[in-house]
Amino acid sequence: MSTERFFTRPWVIRRLYEGPLATHVDGFAARLSDHGFARSTAQRQIRIVAELSRWMNRRDLTVSDLGKETIDAFLDSRRKSRRLGYAYDATLRMLTDYLRGAGLIAAPVQQPTDSEQDPILGAFQEYLEQERGLSAPTIANHLRVTRRFLGSLRDSGAGEFSQLRAEHIADFFLSQTQHTGWQHAKSVATTLRAFLRFLRLRGAIATDLGACIPHVHTRHLATLPKFLGREQVELLLKHCNRGTARGRRDFAILLLLARLGLRAGEVVAMSLDDIDWEAGELVVHGKGPRTSRLPLPSDVGSAIAEYLLRDRPRCSSRRVFIRAKAPYEGFSRPIAIGHIMRRTLARAGLHPPCTGAYVLRHTLATQMLQQGASLTEIGQILRHRRQDTTTIYAKVDLSKLQEVAQPWPGGES
Repeated sequence: MSTERFFTRPWVIRRLYEGPLATHVDGFAARLSDHGFARSTAQRQIRIVAELSRWMNRRDLTVSDLGKETIDAFLDSRRKSRRLGYAYDATLRMLTDYLRGAGLIAAPVQQPTDSEQDPILGAFQEYLEQERGLSAPTIANHLRVTRRFLGSLRDSGAGEFSQLRAEHIADFFLSQTQHTGWQHAKSVATTLRAFLRFLRLRGAIATDLGACIPHVHTRHLATLPKFLGREQVELLLKHCNRGTARGRRDFAILLLLARLGLRAGEVVAMSLDDIDWEAGELVVHGKGPRTSRLPLPSDVGSAIAEYLLRDRPRCSSRRVFIRAKAPYEGFSRPIAIGHIMRRTLARAGLHPPCTGAYVLRHTLATQMLQQGASLTEIGQILRHRRQDTTTIYAKVDLSKLQEVAQPWPGGES
């Protein structure tokens, strides 16, 4: 029995095998073991499953009855008896995922897709995916704004696109951006232009209504890029506790950011298959479908190899970097890399204006410029699609800017 890995007393083990879930306890316990849960955590989760099984048995419920209503009723009963702990929700989610994967309970009811809710929205999503080739997060943002725009059209009485007028677009744009920053306003304007372009391609509108969307004044060149000094970067790396498994993992991650200028999402998505050890190269999955091959510096490769050989938990995930606590799997979102960055900055006693992972990307570009690299070379390393994206770093070379600065009109000669 799989539960014997976690329990030793016979009478405790017998209590685990009561009720309709009794035949599934071993499989659930095996899953906990495979995911690397600590013994005490697994014990608590198995006890919760056994508690649920006994509760179901008293109500003559079967495994097929284990849906949202049953779970909610069980949680309510625990809440009334003041036995509801923080582990209940997480344990029951894991249990239902396990039973659903085994085909023992039905999958949750799926929410209607965009195409089912509104055919034009589904067609717009297909256009963004297949013809524009945009990334999933960008598409999700476009659909979010477009969904609100379509709702505003229905509220205004413009049920048909042939009735769409410039005032409808202007009113929606103002309602969405009146109390927001320029970044959000620019995002809304970009989405509206893309959707109106799509409508015109489909023949739903005859004129280019995108011209009525106000131009958003951007300020991306108004400030200097935030970056760390060379000594600060070394201090940051020094304060990764390389005497622990987590510290060695964090050191490898921050070294990737500092030496190659990777984005947080690119680190999260990195797979074991992306590292070519013989060629000393790394495949980077950038924005959208783009991939790039970068040389793998020896110190970065050594840090990654040390983590893989000594510390990476055994798991089914192909991601390079794995969570330090069970369940052992890759990071779910790029924000996890930002947490590592901020935690290490605090340990090093550094308090820069920008504490996100992106500051190391800016730092690498700034250091390259100070060492004589051209903007073209910086753009290649950072994998910018447009040259004007890289020009922001020209502002940090103050000595060269002083050489080309013109005298102030009317000032001293």
